Amino acid sequence: MTTQATSTKANPATAKLTLNGKDYDLPVIVGTEGETAVDVRKFRDASGAITYDPGYGNTGACSSAITFIDGDKGILQYRGYPIEELARGASFLEVAYLLIYGKLPNKQEWADFSGQITLHTLIHEDMKKFFEGYPSGAHPMAILAAMVASLSTYYPEDAASFNLNITRLLAKLPTIAAFSYKKSIGQPFVYPRNELSYAGNFLNMMFAVPSATYTVKPEVEKALNLLLILHADHEQNCSTSTVRMVGSSKANLFATIASGISALSGPLHGGANQEVIEMLESIRAAGGDHQKFVAQSKDHGSNVKLMGFGHRVYKNFDPRAKILKEAADDVLKALGVKDPTLDIAKGLEEVALRDDYFVSRKLYPNVDFYSGIIYRALGIPTDMFTVMFAIGRLPGWVAHLKEMRDDTTTRINRPRQIYTGPTKRAFVPLSSR
Repeated sequence: MTTQATSTKANPATAKLTLNGKDYDLPVIVGTEGETAVDVRKFRDASGAITYDPGYGNTGACSSAITFIDGDKGILQYRGYPIEELARGASFLEVAYLLIYGKLPNKQEWADFSGQITLHTLIHEDMKKFFEGYPSGAHPMAILAAMVASLSTYYPEDAASFNLNITRLLAKLPTIAAFSYKKSIGQPFVYPRNELSYAGNFLNMMFAVPSATYTVKPEVEKALNLLLILHADHEQNCSTSTVRMVGSSKANLFATIASGISALSGPLHGGANQEVIEMLESIRAAGGDHQKFVAQSKDHGSNVKLMGFGHRVYKNFDPRAKILKEAADDVLKALGVKDPTLDIAKGLEEVALRDDYFVSRKLYPNVDFYSGIIYRALGIPTDMFTVMFAIGRLPGWVAHLKEMRDDTTTRINRPRQIYTGPTKRAFVPLSSR
């Protein structure tokens, strides 16, 4: 089978695919940033064959105007805005508005949007009984997914209520997350405070206790705002693709987002930053010899893996990792935190980036490499790292669901497969087996 791309003035660009001696001309689609795709939607109808791409690493499942990534150049943009500029000057809720509604809010839009978020932070009092039913050691991520799904029983959805439910979900997710944490440590719930910012309110619900006054430190609030922005969207990753898949069935907003939370809970996705911290801690416990660890990670027989390096998309530095590397130094210094794992992380990065084994394979630090260190400096426990990721990623999930719903050509997702099981065989009754 051969492929050949051609383009002429008289005809739109096409790709020629030859299968069993027969040529098929397939349309070519070009995105606004020059990304090129061969449209195979009608290839099966014409040839009887399907394309095969396990893991969808080379398959475009949709077109989207939300996020642009150039993995070779280390570029990440939300709606055309470079992530570096948004991280430097925007609030998380501004970024959420941008992702969901396609533009940065003006002053009136910002006042309305942020005001509505503040008004909807409380959850129904009956939902507190749900928390009581979970075991004390339940992982906060499991509770988060279940509680978000249950919101659909309180807020039925139709076309008129969709945008209101988006506001409700953005407002209530931090409350549910903080309550999940309080449940896991046996402390009483702390209710939202309307005078605090989005990040500040979450921190207060997490760490305030009835017997003491909790003050949200500006450095902590700023760092959390940054982390949430960097996690807000990342194109068609596992959880976002899950949201699109489930949403294509017309499932309600809350059930759809709960599916994204469940996908994010896996260690190969949202749980990766927790594994980075566990790796750094194991290196520290073994004496802190990061050079030895790097050497072991190159030995395929050692079962040692250098977590936080490499990315499915980026074949250059993850731009989010660059931002977080600088932020980690600033945050720990501002808070007076001395974390030996940060020094180990820097040592690992320095050694790995000089080693041809990693350089030739384009294994650079990703966002997970430094985010866990910052979360820990902020006082966020390790089992809440993935929950934090979910709070940050929520606007991206919602934006993709909304974009898909607004597209009248959207069809229910239905991938094909290559069957490898037995050929037709006769059934034998149990009495004869």
